[in-house]
Amino acid sequence: MSIYKNYAKYYDLLYTDKNYVKEAKYVNDIISKHSKKHKNILELGCGTGIHAIELAKSGYWIDGIDLSKGMLQKATKRIDNLPKTLASKLSFSLGDIRNFRNKKKYDIVISLFHVTSYMTTNHHVEEMFKTANIHLKKDGLFIFDCWYGPTVLTDRPVERIKNLENKEIKVIRIAKPEIFPNENMVNVNYEISIIDKVTKKSEKTNETHTVRYFFKPEIVSFLEKAGFKLIDARELITNKKPGFDTWGVCFIAKKVN
Repeated sequence: MSIYKNYAKYYDLLYTDKNYVKEAKYVNDIISKHSKKHKNILELGCGTGIHAIELAKSGYWIDGIDLSKGMLQKATKRIDNLPKTLASKLSFSLGDIRNFRNKKKYDIVISLFHVTSYMTTNHHVEEMFKTANIHLKKDGLFIFDCWYGPTVLTDRPVERIKNLENKEIKVIRIAKPEIFPNENMVNVNYEISIIDKVTKKSEKTNETHTVRYFFKPEIVSFLEKAGFKLIDARELITNKKPGFDTWGVCFIAKKVN
């Protein structure tokens, strides 16, 4: 997971086009529909805290866990700039979602932006789902999204270039995917150029993000083994049923034992 050391520097800039507000609203709607008790949330893989903050605005108390110190530094900095009442609902901590334990029970566990797809072995998926189960109250909800296999194999990932900048830096990122169909895996090889607009210095780096795509039957199997029952599976925000054009699917499960 050392890739996140550099990734945190420009993470928020790369995803300025991501609609965190609508995604948080969608998750809030799911929770309101399927849970009578929904006050506190554990977020596995909270990143820089944007989803958590948006959900806190809807009244939730949220503990966020992430493996990246850089991401957490940004999340904590965000808290410092929030009104005290809102900031009091948020807590971010360093931890590995595969073995994190804090002896607390939550109404909801969420894991967004394809964190599950970074669990590239069956054992890692099982560990993550076990973490979710251990920290949930009876009948608690587990909400997570991941890359969806039918779409990855139908509409295969291709080379993409992102050019983004803010007042401080300019980032050029080239993504070159490599698919391993027998492993249900994709290596996304990134070539990244970062230009400091103040000092004019530039830095180049290469990163490989290995992500796993899933099919519904295997998700059901992982969930059942971990003590969950799948309630529904939909595309985030649009609420469409998964199909050959659904890159990311949001799975909703309930703890049954």
